[in-house]
Amino acid sequence: MAQRVMILATDGFEQSELEKPKANLEEAGYETVVVSLEDGQIKGWDKDDWGSPVKVDLTLAEANSNEFDALLLPGGQINPDLLRVEEKAVQIVKDFNTEGKPIAAICHAPWLLIEAGIVQGREATSYHSIRTDLKNAGANVVDKEVARDGNLITSRNPDDIPAFSKALIEALERQGAKETEAA
Repeated sequence: MAQRVMILATDGFEQSELEKPKANLEEAGYETVVVSLEDGQIKGWDKDDWGSPVKVDLTLAEANSNEFDALLLPGGQINPDLLRVEEKAVQIVKDFNTEGKPIAAICHAPWLLIEAGIVQGREATSYHSIRTDLKNAGANVVDKEVARDGNLITSRNPDDIPAFSKALIEALERQGAKETEAA
């Protein structure tokens, strides 16, 4: 059975930061599941206007971290700001972290990592406008296309998507290899 990646997003996600990593993961053989606050569709933000809708596969109320192998958090300014005030969304991030599963957050999505209280003492990057938030939460903030610290993978912006996707795929490969050895 293919490893499953939860993509947690809501209206206002950065279009490319959901669609491109999703496509890269699927091309590499991983199953992706879009999880959101409600059934139906969510609408992306594409540069300077509303983008295309994406189908929601599962509601946040139905989602459980133990049914997934990794968590992908697309950015955009609106999406993570709406999600970080949702108790269940923050709890999902905490659960993935407690389970040691890969969590990949790009652009403004590290706001969810901050809200979950999991960046203290860890290397992370983000969109430049929220780096002070990361620093204030205790992260070791760096400016590079991808920062990896344990199960956390963070990137700055859409230009970093190739490296971001590659880092998440590598983390899933390592995790799959560990599970195979343990079996």
